Amino acid sequence: MLTIHADSRGHALVVEGAWIAEAGPLEKLAADRPRARVRQWPGILTPGLVNLSGNELLEEAYHPDPREADELGAEPLFGDALSMLTMDDARWGASARRGVQRMLAHGTVAAACEELRNRAVRDAVRRTGLGTMGRLGRPGGAPSLDPYACGLPVEFAAPRERGSAARFAVFDVPDEAALAERGAGTCVATVVEGRLVYRRR
Repeated sequence: MLTIHADSRGHALVVEGAWIAEAGPLEKLAADRPRARVRQWPGILTPGLVNLSGNELLEEAYHPDPREADELGAEPLFGDALSMLTMDDARWGASARRGVQRMLAHGTVAAACEELRNRAVRDAVRRTGLGTMGRLGRPGGAPSLDPYACGLPVEFAAPRERGSAARFAVFDVPDEAALAERGAGTCVATVVEGRLVYRRR
């Protein structure tokens, strides 16, 4: 089934399966494909983000379960706070799944990593569909679920164009300058391999 994703500026993408079939103005794409489902989003469509701190956020941090919020808070735990926890494979895997979901909620479609050494983390990431990209060494900056908050230049996934993988995000901002100012917490939707993997309620 064809789906057209469109933003408030009238920019649109036609998604067929895992791929972008066409990009252009909503009016034209909808007229050419009258049977396609149309999803109209507030804000702007952009390529998905790449989080440069994949290892740090997935293998060197614990993402608390919401049921642990009273005791551990809601933010990722690093360093000494992490060392106070008893971590086994099941807990690492659950943490990685929550970490990936929180990345997706920030418009992230890929994480830059050296090889993931923790098998439970590696398996959890593979099952979610989050892409991984190689990197050499640590990127610096402060690991953050919001790539705009880490102090490094923001990287995007491959451009959205005909024939490319359908990996993109929608942010509830008027333009790219506002996105840089307000950050990726403005994400309202993330699409990976043509699937809507995050939608803000």
